[in-house]
Amino acid sequence: MAAAQGRLSDGAGDMDEPKGTEGNGGHGGAPPRPFRAAVDALRGARLRPQIEVEPAPAPKRLAPHAYALEAAVVDGEQDLADGRLVLLYDPAGHEGWQGAFRLVTLVRAELEPEMAADPLLPDVCWSWLTGALAARGLTYGEPSGTVTRASSHYFGGLSTRPAASQIEIRASWTPREGLGGIPDTAAHLVAWCDLLAQVAGLPPAAPDDASVVTLPQRRGPQSR
Repeated sequence: MAAAQGRLSDGAGDMDEPKGTEGNGGHGGAPPRPFRAAVDALRGARLRPQIEVEPAPAPKRLAPHAYALEAAVVDGEQDLADGRLVLLYDPAGHEGWQGAFRLVTLVRAELEPEMAADPLLPDVCWSWLTGALAARGLTYGEPSGTVTRASSHYFGGLSTRPAASQIEIRASWTPREGLGGIPDTAAHLVAWCDLLAQVAGLPPAAPDDASVVTLPQRRGPQSR
């Protein structure tokens, strides 16, 4: 994957709909200036080297304009976690968003079954998201989402495989708009990458950054 330019929800549940053309999922015509500026900021964000980010096909039905990024936390040839972040823009505003912009995301990683059984896991994972935004000093509204854990057990010809568990965070929030009605999308992308790194089990980017709760027992890296 290439570094910084950029899967989802608001559907968090609509993340898996058929996708449009790569990057911008606008409904035709030149995208409005606030949307172009927000996308340019995403493309220019500087991210930690363990995270590979590239543009992805954007959903067409969630908003008049959309831009999508996919990312993976990489250790050599192995992926530790992956995710998708989509920027939505409706010039007319959206009542449910309480704004013109919306960020929606999907983040996934595999866990040890014992860790997945922890009853506090969903709350901790949600705190990783809110903590990552707070640590970057970001203001946002109308947050919503789900934390899902799934376990797979193998039988018959697959019985030699160990049980596997996965955590999945689907979320969306409205970034605060700044001058010209443009949110600081670069900072939101950096915070999202902090979340992705946390789910992957990487240490915080800064040695003194203790803003996010940690959990033990990461599953070993998955082959790419």
